[in-house]
Amino acid sequence: MAAGTGAAPAGEADELFDLRNSFYIGAFQAAINEAQRAKPSSPQQEAERDVFLFRSYIAQRKFGVVLDELQGSPSPELQSVRMFAQFLASDSQSQRDSIVAELDKKMAKSVDVANSTFLLMAASIYCHQQDPDAALRALHQGDSLECLAMMIQILLKLDRLDLARKELKKMQEQDEDATLTQLATAWVNLALDSGHPETLLNLVVLSQHLGKAPEVTNRYLSQLKDAHKNHPFIQEYQAKENDFDRLALQYAPSA
Repeated sequence: MAAGTGAAPAGEADELFDLRNSFYIGAFQAAINEAQRAKPSSPQQEAERDVFLFRSYIAQRKFGVVLDELQGSPSPELQSVRMFAQFLASDSQSQRDSIVAELDKKMAKSVDVANSTFLLMAASIYCHQQDPDAALRALHQGDSLECLAMMIQILLKLDRLDLARKELKKMQEQDEDATLTQLATAWVNLALDSGHPETLLNLVVLSQHLGKAPEVTNRYLSQLKDAHKNHPFIQEYQAKENDFDRLALQYAPSA
């Protein structure tokens, strides 16, 4: 299994489940903590752990850590991660253009499609360069859940909901219960109908998972209350709100 493909082989315990999920929902410090606690049982699991560890550092904009620790790493996956960190850490557009030119040369040759980390990092660089077509070409060579999920994000930004739904179908056929598939389903549902109650509920849960500001969650709750006041979730939520208000009155200091 190439590092970063997003699942353990059938029949094997998924040692990196918590690490991977923390990364996918944007809890990068939790992912780093999980990676540092993990004791992988195989070189493949070790490589995948390191990929998610250093990608989490990149997400926290700790580029120096990645550049220093991966200097001279023999792992193609980790060199791909370092390439992305180098791109983001570059001070000038000319430095970035130079990295993109090198990447273009690599993409023009025969690419190891089993190295999904390389495809993801290449696509990430192209996205930063406002080149979604090149990003999609890179991702199209991979079949990992993460490659498919990133394709869906790009297609939705391009207003190609029809193509995004096709990629989502591939994800659902590969692993319907995976966290990434659930996230991608929420993105597509939102694009289809942002006012649908189940979509809004998904967004409430996702915004909490992603650590968004409380006002973001409250905005989705307000939409639910306004448009779907008879939905079972809203009725239960409002009953709990009323209970809380009643308790708060009981314990309010007397004048």
